[in-house]
Amino acid sequence: MARRKPIRKRYAPSVWPTWLLIGMAWVVARLPLSWIFNLGEGIGRLAYRMGGPRRRITETNIRECFPELSPTEQDQLVQDTFAAVSLGALEMAIPWLNPKRDLSTHFTVHGKEHLDAALAQGRGAILVGGHFAVMDAICQPLQQIGSIDVMYRFNKNPAWEWLQVQGRQRFFDGVIERENIRGTLKRLKQGRAIWYAADQDYGRKHSVFAPFFNIPTATIVATSRFARLNNSPVLMMRQIRDRENMHWHIYFSPVLEDFPSGDDTADATRLNQLLEEQIRQNPEQYLWLHKRFKTRPEGEAPFYSR
Repeated sequence: MARRKPIRKRYAPSVWPTWLLIGMAWVVARLPLSWIFNLGEGIGRLAYRMGGPRRRITETNIRECFPELSPTEQDQLVQDTFAAVSLGALEMAIPWLNPKRDLSTHFTVHGKEHLDAALAQGRGAILVGGHFAVMDAICQPLQQIGSIDVMYRFNKNPAWEWLQVQGRQRFFDGVIERENIRGTLKRLKQGRAIWYAADQDYGRKHSVFAPFFNIPTATIVATSRFARLNNSPVLMMRQIRDRENMHWHIYFSPVLEDFPSGDDTADATRLNQLLEEQIRQNPEQYLWLHKRFKTRPEGEAPFYSR
């Protein structure tokens, strides 16, 4: 079932700082792209220098996932990650707060024929993605290329919850909270594609441990189960930013064969491997700031206290 509505009122004093940030984002959404890119990267460099828990999380993730890099190379990747993610946060302001701004010449879609082939089967499609630095900046081209809905995670801050839902509803017919299982299946049965990033740690209850960068990782099994319930085709989707040319690219893979296999662990391992291959192409554009390895196998020490 869907989550309950935010507890706090949208305009309560405790929410005013968020509204101030939204007002600032409204201004950012109207700046020239070159200004947005430079501002985003500048904020990222500043956030890196300020340190804090997110930097320590990022350093741990990159140290453990890229042991082949020297300490200097790992540190540079941490810096580049902060720059890329901060820019991604500013990019979101454009579709959410200035949706009529035409950025069509700044996008290229690769593999649309794979999405078309999946939807032609009439059983919907599951677009498996990851939490990359580029997220909602691609709302506009996705709206134009197919019957795509999106899943999202409820936010307790009512101002942010309003912004992310309203911002996405400008482009997608369905904006589905991740716990709304019935809504997701309904959209799949209607023949629509669901964009779904299944790469965060939601604990043990609906997860199996599967390798990700050679680390046993709690991986949710919802992708396999959704596909099995509606016999929906599954394909990978990746989005990246070309910083030098101020251009975004969206890639669709061919439909995964023999998926789901009936073995949740095997399926999770396969999806993690495919996502890892995508990440390694542009590692600085992945959201290394989150605790991807928080849940550990029984008896293993906490990952983020090493």
